[in-house]
Amino acid sequence: MHTLQFSFFLYCCSCCLLLFLLVESKTSSISKTCAEHQNPVNISIGVVIDESSRVGKEQRIAMELAVHDFRHCLNLVLHFKDSQGSSSRAAFAAIDLVNHIEVHAIIGTITLQEAASLSKLQTLKKSNIPIISTSSTPQEVLAPKMLSFIQMSTPITYQMQCIAAIVAHFRWRKVILIHEQRHNFSKSSRLITRLSNSLRFVGASVEHHFAFPRVSSLSNPKPLIEQELKKLKNSSVQVFVVAQSSLEFAVILFEEAKKLGMMEKGYAWIISDEISNLLDSVDLSVLHNMQGVIGLKTNYVDTGERFREFKSRFRRRYEEAYPTDEENSTPSIYSLRAYDAIWTISSALHNSETKIDSTTLVSHISSSNFEGISGKISFKNSLISNKPIFRIVNVMGKSYREVALWSIEFGFLRDLNIDLDREGRRLSSDDVTEELGSIYWPGNKQIVPKGWTIGSNEKPLRIGIPAKCIFKRFVNVTYDPGLNRTLISGYSIEVFEAAVEKLPYELHYVFVPYYGSYDELVVEVYNKRFDAAVGDIVITADRYMYAEFSQPYIESGLAMVVTVKPGLKESKFIALNAFTKKMWIQLAVMREHIETSASKLVLAAWICIVFVVGASFTAVLSSMMTVPRLQPSILDIDYLRNTNAVVGCDGNAFVYQYLIKDLHFKPGNIRKYYSVDDYPKAFESGDIKAAFFSTAHVKVFLAIYCKGYTKSGPSFKIGGLGSVYPKGSPLTIDISEAILKLTQSGRLNKLENNLLSFSNCPSSTTKADDMKLGDEPFSGLFQVLGCIIGVTTFIAIFRLVNMHWTSICNFLPKALLMSRIYMWTSFVLTECCSRFGLTLFRGNTVHPNVPRGEMEPNLAAIQLAVNHK
Repeated sequence: MHTLQFSFFLYCCSCCLLLFLLVESKTSSISKTCAEHQNPVNISIGVVIDESSRVGKEQRIAMELAVHDFRHCLNLVLHFKDSQGSSSRAAFAAIDLVNHIEVHAIIGTITLQEAASLSKLQTLKKSNIPIISTSSTPQEVLAPKMLSFIQMSTPITYQMQCIAAIVAHFRWRKVILIHEQRHNFSKSSRLITRLSNSLRFVGASVEHHFAFPRVSSLSNPKPLIEQELKKLKNSSVQVFVVAQSSLEFAVILFEEAKKLGMMEKGYAWIISDEISNLLDSVDLSVLHNMQGVIGLKTNYVDTGERFREFKSRFRRRYEEAYPTDEENSTPSIYSLRAYDAIWTISSALHNSETKIDSTTLVSHISSSNFEGISGKISFKNSLISNKPIFRIVNVMGKSYREVALWSIEFGFLRDLNIDLDREGRRLSSDDVTEELGSIYWPGNKQIVPKGWTIGSNEKPLRIGIPAKCIFKRFVNVTYDPGLNRTLISGYSIEVFEAAVEKLPYELHYVFVPYYGSYDELVVEVYNKRFDAAVGDIVITADRYMYAEFSQPYIESGLAMVVTVKPGLKESKFIALNAFTKKMWIQLAVMREHIETSASKLVLAAWICIVFVVGASFTAVLSSMMTVPRLQPSILDIDYLRNTNAVVGCDGNAFVYQYLIKDLHFKPGNIRKYYSVDDYPKAFESGDIKAAFFSTAHVKVFLAIYCKGYTKSGPSFKIGGLGSVYPKGSPLTIDISEAILKLTQSGRLNKLENNLLSFSNCPSSTTKADDMKLGDEPFSGLFQVLGCIIGVTTFIAIFRLVNMHWTSICNFLPKALLMSRIYMWTSFVLTECCSRFGLTLFRGNTVHPNVPRGEMEPNLAAIQLAVNHK
């Protein structure tokens, strides 16, 4: 019985002990190192926070929890001062804490600039009070020598580098910085400098920056924010970076941006970790206004047992302290840092074996090295030593989702499981993500915003188009009366439109037809009447003096087009021209007299020669029938100059001046034409002997007029065809880069094949007919053959007549006698018919309507005919 009672007593004690251990398990492992016999020491710590803000509320709860967890070692007393978001109030609060309460340390959202103002006070210089800041501040700025300023939070430089990495990833060129002017000492110049330097490293820049007053200092901040956002809406830059701003400011900012339509397609918003870290604590209405926003959150381990215990206790205490607060009570990184800041001071005080003074406390704080809730806590040069890792989040639906991680060493990552070598370099790139996942942008779109626009719908860029282009496949300007507008198409236009699609920003433009020359069009761009010029514009040194040109989208040179030299029709005895006269004589003298054995040997050699000569004859004759088709009538330019031949060129292009200045043609020998159809007429009439085009235009000309023309002589290298822009225009580089991408992707070749291919030639069907042979090359041989046939026929007839001459002579009299008998018989029958009528054969049939006298023949005429015979 006593044994059972004793067992029950042990069981109860064990349960009480287990319950006690469960309660005490909320404390950190550092508190377990406290000596049980040590009496707690009263330590005063000053806290300067904005108790009206979400961050201030979280930090207060977290510090109170930390004090409770360290109560076994030290009796920490927190003295809170409300800065109300004002930098001046924060400074005066710190002075009051040092002079009147005599705190051992100060914790809070005090910036380095605010702390620097305190260093001028004699009291602070002597006491050397450590100040632990949980507010972001630039890394490069060091604290004054007599002031122990320790930065607990992430330096803002890392945030700016992360933002620059996002901007570079999406190839944005310019951003607009929006921030809140919360600190009177900094004047935000350092923030702008850090962001500008980071963006400059990736080829971007800050176009504008807008500093809004503290929301708490304004009675009605919405009208001011709305007014400034209206200005930003008309800006060409549509990428906005919101940094160093309070959550209260961000809530109003995105609410007004939503009303103004700035949370729709085409816009991009990036928020720093000061806002992103609090996304877990905002309600759905705020998230609704922030759909598509990209943010960066400081990464920390939120899956450990210690964090879950802290989160549970924090939420319970927060709901008790602020029951009317409708926001989520989930702790953010700010509460974790505040908790670790108390632990840092407590550990430094606890580990001090000597009398506690400011110098010793600063030394112990600087040498801290433990794993806190927010991460590893250690310092170097008064800065947190571990480099941060940011989570890239995308606000979507009722919450947000993580799309990637980013670190200063490795850039964008999928996860933190990285294999490193001994020097800390990544062994493989499998963990690196090229894309930031599928991001939903404002307007619930997955299309990446261009982020920057040149021109606008109200004032688009005016791009000049050469309306008098004679090669319509490059630029074709027509008017459609049905649509009542001018239609512009062509190869040059499609290349430009394809390049615009590759630009990293939106380009608003309109094509304006220009009816002057190409040189005048370039001058119009120089005079700012046009923002650019697009067409088959050749890049030359003279034009480059007035404007800049993009990368050529097609190589070009100056080439000459002439008529094709007549081939088969020029000789009726083309077959005889295959061999020389000497060769024909040698073939003719060879006879086949086989009389001896030696002659048989000669015959064998002769047969071999005949086979070789026959094959050679066939090859030479084939070449003579085909090669002359491809030979130009004029081979070089020197012949044209020496003979003062007249040549043609485009009257609107650069060719006229080039022929005079560079090729030294006389102006009187150059004819200008303004239509491609005029050139064939000029060739046929003999007005010109040659025409000069750029090589790109030659392709089009030969594609249209396939028969009878060819390119001749060398091509003179020129700059190619490109678009024109004013000097210093960013479009020059961007369009050039886009054209290179089109070239590498093969799309430029497809456009060229569709618009300039020879398969589009309307007379391509005649090429097969040209390959058929007529009788022209063989007409001489046929004439010779006809003469031979005539002579041989005559000889054959002559021999036949000579052979049968006696028979012919005997036959002729008989033939003549038979002829006389035939004629007399005919006469008698005719006379009988005339005298006796046809009664003898047909009866008494008489024609009643014909008088008898008319039916009687003319006997005298018949007698005369008989006598003549």
